Amino acid sequence: MSFPRYPEYKDSGVEWLGQVPGHWAVKRLRFVAELNPSKSETAGIERDTLVSFLPMDAIGEDGSLRLDVEKPVGELESGYTYFRDGDVTVAKITPCYENGKGALMLGLLNGIGFGTTELIVARPKAEEITGPYLHYLFISPDFRSLGESHMYGAGGQKRVPDAFVRNFATAFPPVPEQTQIAAFLDLETAKIDALVAEQRRLMALLKEKRQAVISHAVTRGLNPHAPMKPSGIEWLGDVPAHWELKRLKYLGDAITGLTYSPADVVEDDSNGTLVLRSSNVQRGLITFDDNVYVSAKIPEELVTQVDDILICSRNGSRALIGKNATIDKTSAGLTFGAFMTVFRSKHSAYLSCVLNSPLFEFQSGAFMTSTINQLTIGVLNNFEVPLPPKNEQTAIAAFLATESNKFDTLTAEAQRAIDLLQERRTGLISAAVTGQIDVRKITEKEAA
Repeated sequence: MSFPRYPEYKDSGVEWLGQVPGHWAVKRLRFVAELNPSKSETAGIERDTLVSFLPMDAIGEDGSLRLDVEKPVGELESGYTYFRDGDVTVAKITPCYENGKGALMLGLLNGIGFGTTELIVARPKAEEITGPYLHYLFISPDFRSLGESHMYGAGGQKRVPDAFVRNFATAFPPVPEQTQIAAFLDLETAKIDALVAEQRRLMALLKEKRQAVISHAVTRGLNPHAPMKPSGIEWLGDVPAHWELKRLKYLGDAITGLTYSPADVVEDDSNGTLVLRSSNVQRGLITFDDNVYVSAKIPEELVTQVDDILICSRNGSRALIGKNATIDKTSAGLTFGAFMTVFRSKHSAYLSCVLNSPLFEFQSGAFMTSTINQLTIGVLNNFEVPLPPKNEQTAIAAFLATESNKFDTLTAEAQRAIDLLQERRTGLISAAVTGQIDVRKITEKEAA
């Protein structure tokens, strides 16, 4: 759907903004909103009065708020950022700023909130700007990209300065028109968000179906008429009568990765060997986007071979433990780090399917009770595996490769749809708050 433009435009005088509707007024943000209002406003409130407390993780990238934490004013007035209902917040630290964290504050307990110090608070001046419109301005791609260019600091501590927000110049429509624009964006973004949610549900269903197909193949086989027998393992149930049950330690060798020191790290592969780490395993594939090279001598058993299964065995995030990928020609001849394990076996093609099935997830609970997020060699070696004859292993691996490609294609299509929808969402917000589309008649029609 295309939207009309305004009948008349003028030069804004702002380099990034260009032409704006003729009746819009160009101002700096400090003239339309008060930044970081004083906590002294709470001086008359009893110190034991409960108010909302919002750490950064309580503020969504979609503008949502989680208001489940309440604390007395007296505990929060020192060391936290103050805001109240109607204020608009924007995260200032990377990557929260780039990801769009920020919200219009509504529903705060007793109308008051405190939160992370990594927020900038803007209080709209009622005669100049509305809260919903200011929120859309803050999440617009133009505001975000300009803010990124003004960040100071290094690495994960880069921040957008308050001065950038205070001096940010753009064109503002009259307040009644701001209300119309915000109403239009509420309607259109809600439609887009609903479509995105549908695609995400589809992706979740595809993942669930994929796991079911893998699970059935590695526990029941491909022949629906095969005679079955009790496996003797309660959680596994029946398996084909001619299959064996084997622990992984009888099917290959689990090898812990290379321990190296910072002094061993070199700049590139001309002086060292690439060390495969958890970050090099993405979506079941070996990737080379985050490489570390070491000059240390690599023992022969720690040199990766084609068909090795590389497994993340230790990580700060438990969700990442167990993610794995099979070494191919492009990743052979390298090495792997101490937080990784290689399982080397002549059954690799089939075992890769097992390690990506619910069988692995079920048995991996043994390491989840540890205070250290670690899948030990001992636990891995004792995994129970239903093992078909070699010809069936080959057939199952080929079948699952074909089925996985189908699921990957459908999932990629859903992700492309999400990306296009999100591009349209940000494009609409940008066009609306910079006056490139005129939505007044649309909102009037909706109201009628």
